[in-house]
Amino acid sequence: MEEQQQACRYVTHTPEETKELGRQLGERLQPGDVIALEGDLGAGKTTFSQGVALGMGIERPIDSPTFTLIHEYYDGRIPFYHMDAYRLESAEEELGWDEYFYGDGAVLVEWASRIAPWLPEDITWIRLKYADDGRLITIEAPPEKRERLCVQGGFNR
Repeated sequence: MEEQQQACRYVTHTPEETKELGRQLGERLQPGDVIALEGDLGAGKTTFSQGVALGMGIERPIDSPTFTLIHEYYDGRIPFYHMDAYRLESAEEELGWDEYFYGDGAVLVEWASRIAPWLPEDITWIRLKYADDGRLITIEAPPEKRERLCVQGGFNR
Protein backbone atom coordinates (compact mmCIF):
# COMPACT_ATOMS: atom_id res chain seq x y z
CA MET A 1 0.00 0.00 0.00
CA GLU A 2 2.87 2.38 0.78
CA GLU A 3 4.30 1.93 -2.75
CA GLN A 4 0.90 2.78 -4.23
CA GLN A 5 0.73 6.01 -2.21
CA GLN A 6 4.20 7.01 -3.41
CA ALA A 7 3.37 6.49 -7.08
CA CYS A 8 3.49 9.49 -9.40
CA ARG A 9 0.22 10.20 -11.20
CA TYR A 10 -0.39 12.24 -14.32
CA VAL A 11 -3.31 13.06 -16.57
CA THR A 12 -2.84 13.66 -20.27
CA HIS A 13 -5.65 14.98 -22.44
CA THR A 14 -4.29 14.34 -25.94
CA PRO A 15 -1.98 11.86 -27.67
CA GLU A 16 0.54 14.71 -27.98
CA GLU A 17 0.58 15.18 -24.20
CA THR A 18 0.97 11.41 -23.68
CA LYS A 19 3.93 11.42 -26.08
CA GLU A 20 5.43 14.46 -24.33
CA LEU A 21 5.23 12.78 -20.92
CA GLY A 22 6.96 9.75 -22.44
CA ARG A 23 9.62 12.03 -23.97
CA GLN A 24 10.36 13.59 -20.59
CA LEU A 25 10.70 10.13 -19.03
CA GLY A 26 12.95 8.99 -21.90
CA GLU A 27 15.34 11.86 -21.20
CA ARG A 28 15.84 10.45 -17.69
CA LEU A 29 16.42 6.80 -18.56
CA GLN A 30 19.82 5.28 -17.89
CA PRO A 31 21.43 1.95 -18.80
CA GLY A 32 19.81 -0.81 -16.78
CA ASP A 33 16.41 0.88 -16.44
CA VAL A 34 13.56 -1.49 -17.23
CA ILE A 35 10.09 -0.04 -17.75
CA ALA A 36 7.02 -2.29 -17.62
CA LEU A 37 4.20 -0.63 -19.56
CA GLU A 38 0.64 -1.81 -18.95
CA GLY A 39 -2.72 -0.62 -20.23
CA ASP A 40 -5.76 -1.76 -22.17
CA LEU A 41 -5.74 -1.88 -25.95
CA GLY A 42 -5.85 1.68 -27.24
CA ALA A 43 -4.80 3.22 -23.92
CA GLY A 44 -1.78 4.93 -25.47
CA LYS A 45 1.09 2.52 -24.80
CA THR A 46 2.63 2.89 -28.26
CA THR A 47 2.20 6.68 -28.23
CA PHE A 48 3.91 6.80 -24.82
CA SER A 49 6.68 4.51 -26.12
CA GLN A 50 7.24 6.79 -29.11
CA GLY A 51 7.74 9.68 -26.69
CA VAL A 52 10.23 7.65 -24.64
CA ALA A 53 12.24 6.97 -27.81
CA LEU A 54 12.23 10.67 -28.70
CA GLY A 55 13.52 11.50 -25.22
CA MET A 56 16.35 9.05 -25.75
CA GLY A 57 17.37 10.79 -28.97
CA ILE A 58 15.81 8.34 -31.42
CA GLU A 59 14.31 10.39 -34.22
CA ARG A 60 13.11 7.69 -36.59
CA PRO A 61 9.52 6.52 -36.19
CA ILE A 62 8.92 3.61 -33.87
CA ASP A 63 5.91 1.37 -33.75
CA SER A 64 4.78 -1.46 -31.55
CA PRO A 65 6.94 -4.57 -31.98
CA THR A 66 3.84 -6.78 -31.71
CA PHE A 67 4.83 -9.19 -34.47
CA THR A 68 8.60 -9.22 -33.91
CA LEU A 69 8.52 -9.00 -30.09
CA ILE A 70 11.69 -6.88 -29.81
CA HIS A 71 12.89 -3.81 -31.69
CA GLU A 72 16.43 -2.66 -30.99
CA TYR A 73 17.47 0.98 -31.45
CA TYR A 74 21.11 2.01 -31.30
CA ASP A 75 20.85 5.53 -32.72
CA GLY A 76 20.01 7.29 -29.43
CA ARG A 77 22.20 8.31 -26.50
CA ILE A 78 22.04 4.72 -25.15
CA PRO A 79 20.61 1.53 -26.67
CA PHE A 80 16.81 1.28 -26.41
CA TYR A 81 15.04 -2.08 -26.47
CA HIS A 82 11.30 -1.91 -27.11
CA MET A 83 9.49 -5.18 -26.41
CA ASP A 84 5.89 -6.28 -26.70
CA ALA A 85 4.89 -9.47 -24.88
CA TYR A 86 1.24 -9.41 -26.01
CA ARG A 87 1.52 -12.21 -28.57
CA LEU A 88 3.83 -14.52 -26.64
CA GLU A 89 2.41 -18.02 -26.52
CA SER A 90 4.15 -18.63 -23.22
CA ALA A 91 6.29 -16.52 -20.93
CA GLU A 92 8.56 -19.54 -20.77
CA GLU A 93 9.79 -18.92 -24.32
CA GLU A 94 13.51 -18.28 -23.99
CA LEU A 95 14.26 -15.00 -25.70
CA GLY A 96 17.40 -14.05 -23.80
CA TRP A 97 15.58 -11.67 -21.46
CA ASP A 98 18.60 -11.23 -19.18
CA GLU A 99 20.77 -9.92 -22.01
CA TYR A 100 18.35 -7.03 -22.36
CA PHE A 101 17.30 -6.50 -18.74
CA TYR A 102 20.85 -6.46 -17.40
CA GLY A 103 22.56 -5.03 -20.46
CA ASP A 104 23.87 -1.70 -21.67
CA GLY A 105 20.60 0.00 -22.55
CA ALA A 106 17.13 0.86 -21.34
CA VAL A 107 14.22 -1.51 -21.89
CA LEU A 108 10.52 -0.78 -22.28
CA VAL A 109 8.18 -3.81 -22.23
CA GLU A 110 4.57 -3.45 -23.31
CA TRP A 111 2.24 -6.04 -21.72
CA ALA A 112 5.02 -6.80 -19.23
CA SER A 113 2.79 -8.75 -16.85
CA ARG A 114 2.86 -11.61 -19.39
CA ILE A 115 6.56 -12.15 -18.62
CA ALA A 116 6.46 -11.19 -14.94
CA PRO A 117 8.63 -14.12 -13.73
CA TRP A 118 11.53 -12.90 -15.87
CA LEU A 119 11.37 -9.23 -14.95
CA PRO A 120 14.04 -7.71 -12.68
CA GLU A 121 13.07 -6.82 -9.12
CA ASP A 122 13.87 -3.12 -9.49
CA ILE A 123 11.52 -2.59 -12.42
CA THR A 124 9.47 0.58 -12.92
CA TRP A 125 5.79 -0.01 -13.67
CA ILE A 126 3.87 2.48 -15.78
CA ARG A 127 0.12 1.99 -16.10
CA LEU A 128 -2.12 3.83 -18.56
CA LYS A 129 -5.86 3.92 -17.90
CA TYR A 130 -8.76 5.69 -19.48
CA ALA A 131 -9.98 8.60 -17.35
CA ASP A 132 -12.97 10.90 -17.78
CA ASP A 133 -10.70 13.75 -18.82
CA GLY A 134 -8.06 11.80 -20.80
CA ARG A 135 -5.51 9.22 -19.70
CA LEU A 136 -4.40 8.54 -16.15
CA ILE A 137 -0.73 7.53 -16.19
CA THR A 138 0.82 6.11 -13.03
CA ILE A 139 4.55 5.60 -12.53
CA GLU A 140 5.57 3.22 -9.74
CA ALA A 141 9.36 3.29 -9.50
CA PRO A 142 11.64 1.77 -6.89
CA PRO A 143 12.45 4.36 -4.19
CA GLU A 144 16.01 4.87 -5.44
CA LYS A 145 14.72 5.69 -8.96
CA ARG A 146 11.49 7.53 -8.16
CA GLU A 147 12.91 11.05 -7.99
CA ARG A 148 14.79 10.64 -11.27
CA LEU A 149 11.92 9.01 -13.19
CA CYS A 150 8.94 10.99 -11.95
CA VAL A 151 8.42 13.89 -14.32
CA GLN A 152 7.65 17.27 -12.80
CA GLY A 153 5.40 19.65 -14.66
CA GLY A 154 1.90 20.25 -15.88
CA PHE A 155 0.77 16.64 -16.01
CA ASN A 156 0.71 15.96 -12.26
CA ARG A 157 -2.59 15.06 -10.71
